[in-house]
Amino acid sequence: MSSFGSILLGAGLVITLMVLALAWMYLSSYNRFSRESRKHLALEGEEASILDSDGMQIRDLNKNGKVDIYEDPRQPIEARVENLLGQMTLEEKVGMMFQPMITFAEEGELVERHSSFMTPEPTSKQVLGRQLRHFNLVGNSSPRNMAKWYNRLQKIAERSRLGIPVTISSDPRHSGAMNLGAAIATEGFSRWPDPLGFGAINNAKMTEEFGDIARQEFVSIGLRSALHPMADLATEPRWARVSGTFGEDAESASRMTIAYINGFQGKKLGKDSVSCMVKHFPGGGPQKDGLDAHFPYGKEQVYPGDNFKYHLIPFEGVFAETDVQQVMPYYGIPVDQTNENVGMSFNKEIITDILRGKYEFDGVVCTDWMICETTKLFGLFRIMDSTSWGVEKLSPLERYHKALNAGVDQFGGQHQTERLMTLLEKGLLSEERINESVRRLLKLKFQLGLFDDPYVDEEKAALICGNESFREKGKEAQRQSCVLLKNSWLEGNKLLPLKPGVKVYCENIDKDLLREYGAEVVFAPYEAEIALLRLQTPSQKMGNGFLERMFHQGDLDFKSPEKERLLEIMDALPTVVDLYLDRGAVIPEIAERCGALMVNFNVPDDVVLDMLFGRSNFSGKLPIEMPSSMEAVRLQREDMPHDSKEPLYKFGAGLRYE
Repeated sequence: MSSFGSILLGAGLVITLMVLALAWMYLSSYNRFSRESRKHLALEGEEASILDSDGMQIRDLNKNGKVDIYEDPRQPIEARVENLLGQMTLEEKVGMMFQPMITFAEEGELVERHSSFMTPEPTSKQVLGRQLRHFNLVGNSSPRNMAKWYNRLQKIAERSRLGIPVTISSDPRHSGAMNLGAAIATEGFSRWPDPLGFGAINNAKMTEEFGDIARQEFVSIGLRSALHPMADLATEPRWARVSGTFGEDAESASRMTIAYINGFQGKKLGKDSVSCMVKHFPGGGPQKDGLDAHFPYGKEQVYPGDNFKYHLIPFEGVFAETDVQQVMPYYGIPVDQTNENVGMSFNKEIITDILRGKYEFDGVVCTDWMICETTKLFGLFRIMDSTSWGVEKLSPLERYHKALNAGVDQFGGQHQTERLMTLLEKGLLSEERINESVRRLLKLKFQLGLFDDPYVDEEKAALICGNESFREKGKEAQRQSCVLLKNSWLEGNKLLPLKPGVKVYCENIDKDLLREYGAEVVFAPYEAEIALLRLQTPSQKMGNGFLERMFHQGDLDFKSPEKERLLEIMDALPTVVDLYLDRGAVIPEIAERCGALMVNFNVPDDVVLDMLFGRSNFSGKLPIEMPSSMEAVRLQREDMPHDSKEPLYKFGAGLRYE
């Protein structure tokens, strides 16, 4: 056999062994998962019967045949909390303090057959074994299927010893964004612009109306906790989370954040509310070089403009004007702003002194996701390292201990209840300290009415979600969010609005839809009268991690050869550019050589065409600056708004059709 043949044989053998090893790991994980599922499903008890108490129907959650104080809606919430707390075991209390990710199987089934990093253990083990009662839902299905899954999950919780219901949270689901670390586009919901688009509209009434509609869709499928809004300020244009903010201006962002929360919650939390978890305290925007704190290279938040207090303004508005009961600190280290350089959730000065002390916040503090443990698939493959910035040398057990001492109530993205049990056994954590956090978590469940009736109407969910009225209001908000920045061609002639019959060469837009607007679509620039290019703010690949691929980071300018290709089209014929602005793009040459320029905040093709063909007029204004060069970006101070030298387009820029 030739040496080449030997190499091929050896490579084939290695590949075969790797495939066999992966298959063995999967089967081992599958079998272990199945055993765990059978073991914990066997722990299911009886359903709660209904007791009659002076004509009121009350659920007998602990199945003792009498109405306990915690089961009685007529009792004050404080009394209900204390009554239940007195009946809970340590394991049940500790389970309240974790909020891992969870998903569903096909047709809304519970995950009981195989693991994923989103549901690393059978649902039955998490609810009946670990006593977990808070979950962050990831994944997407029809509203009916999600409602079915939710009801099945609540039924398992009801069959537990005390029948404590589950609270389900979610990242934003109403824009077109899809990022497991930030947002999950949901097909069955009405669609709206990114939060940055609400900053462009700058209308608190519309933002509150969105919150109210989103609330109805969330509640209909059982989502009762929103892991949003972001009160962060987009003072650093390279940050990957800019699209989730309301912009860089603190006063405007404050108004929008307050309106958003009031839409989701109402003026006071109740049985029809979705509780908002405002984030990322004390403001996650000033990331060093714009690098995101999900990753080790973005662990530092810096304040070269000495502007730490500016980032607190939206939170101050929220605490003063809303009934918000949940706050999430960010991952980052507030460099040299406190007495130790550790991440926000480990930082006692941030949580206890500022949040709880200065602002007198007595609600739930939940960490951002996975700050203590590395996330693995099948228990072997690393999905995401722990984001334990500043305390990397501590063990996971020590990280939990430090975060609790800082003032944290709940650990997002984690499920390792055994860590807190170990701290209790070692005498490093007292039951009194556990009770302090569990009281807050139970109070919120009672405020939301979950103990009285946690179930949803599956058929009604299908009718509420994405109904025609909600979709049209979302569409109108998308139109109002679009911003026109340029509309001129040779000798000042207006290129927009486009006229039916125009010959168009297009990229990244539905050609059949374009024809419906009356355009003649051609397939080469030389055949066209105009070009229409839908583009997205550029980004750079920052690493090979699973989550990194979902975050747009790095430089904001188009690179060669793509920039030259685009400019060649613009030099050949009048060109309309539509740019999805998820960060502050650097496009000086494109802005100079195109005939018309609009920016959008994650809207579909038909909305863009409504604007370009004049079916709607532009009214949006830029909620962030657009820098003139990458040099200007690098010279900006990360914590300062309106800080770009000679910006290409200033904050508040925006034109209309005359």
